[in-house]
Amino acid sequence: MNRTLTAQDRLVDDLNVAGMEDMPTPDDVKLRLPLDEQAAATVLRGRTTLCKILDRRDPRLFVVVGPCSIHEQKAALEYAGRLQALAREVEDTLFLVMRVYFEKPRTSTGWKGFINDPHMDDTFRIDEGMTRARELLLALAHMGLPAGSEALDPLAPQYLGDLISWYAIGARTTESQTHREMASGLSAPVGFKNGTDGDMEVALNAMRSASGPHSFLGIRQDGRASIIRTRGNRHGHLVLRGGGGRPNYDTVSMRLAENALAKANLPLNIVVDCSHANAFKDHTLQPLVLADCVHQIREGNRSIVGLMLESNLFAGNQAIPADLGELRYGVSVTDPCIGWDTTAEIVRWTRTELRKIRRDEAQAGKPGT
Repeated sequence: MNRTLTAQDRLVDDLNVAGMEDMPTPDDVKLRLPLDEQAAATVLRGRTTLCKILDRRDPRLFVVVGPCSIHEQKAALEYAGRLQALAREVEDTLFLVMRVYFEKPRTSTGWKGFINDPHMDDTFRIDEGMTRARELLLALAHMGLPAGSEALDPLAPQYLGDLISWYAIGARTTESQTHREMASGLSAPVGFKNGTDGDMEVALNAMRSASGPHSFLGIRQDGRASIIRTRGNRHGHLVLRGGGGRPNYDTVSMRLAENALAKANLPLNIVVDCSHANAFKDHTLQPLVLADCVHQIREGNRSIVGLMLESNLFAGNQAIPADLGELRYGVSVTDPCIGWDTTAEIVRWTRTELRKIRRDEAQAGKPGT
């Protein structure tokens, strides 16, 4: 029952709030777009495989690859179709997860992503954005393609979490207590990125925190505010993305990360983000970062369990124009990405380079050691 505002309320409450609109509950959205048996099978296969890789029961490398951010469904589905075919081609050595980022943390201002502003016109139809995001994730799951995303808004997992196989906590939020609590309750493995200044300690602290139980304020599926009590997420892992003006995927940085993980009694599971500060935000350097990591694996490194690539149908990026009819199809509106041809080439090359050593390890009975 709605309470009638008193004169005192109007003096002290919501002074900087311009308005409020009803948001459909998670139950409402899921009733419209339910998780069916086929989609659930894709999500469970993705999570199970990633957990096996992190537990060293699957010798493959996982690769989270896809657009920096999703801004148009048609292009995302075309990309997904190509990635699905490539995933089948390399599945003996690599496990591909499509990067499906709907939320974008901003350093100051800018477009905050598909959920927040799906029409890219400052109408901020979050209700529509959430529904369309779920619609796209369902389509990917029906294609058999597992999805990875960033956990940014603490309420979004109640709407979308049943369709996500892998999560990242970004460099700007790894230090946030809210996101550590949220990660402790997520049903998928979670990668914690080092801070924007390159500091790994915040990510290690986040992994320790998220591995244990928490109690915090959230919402239930019916939209009611609740105390959420979690068990802890034991599949947290470190994501190196560079920072502080330098990359951190080189052999020296890798050894320092391994030593820090060991000292913290955390699993030696490291994912290298081949973009962002590791590539100095130059998308053309991503293949070089990947090649260096593959070389380290060939030389005996076994702490690298995954890679991340920012990739789209076409290379580069574009500003969001005033006339949205001028948007170039399949080109990022946030960070610059490598194009599809480059993506397919380096993923196939990685499979070729790693297939023999992975096969030899499997035959020796020591996958990922």
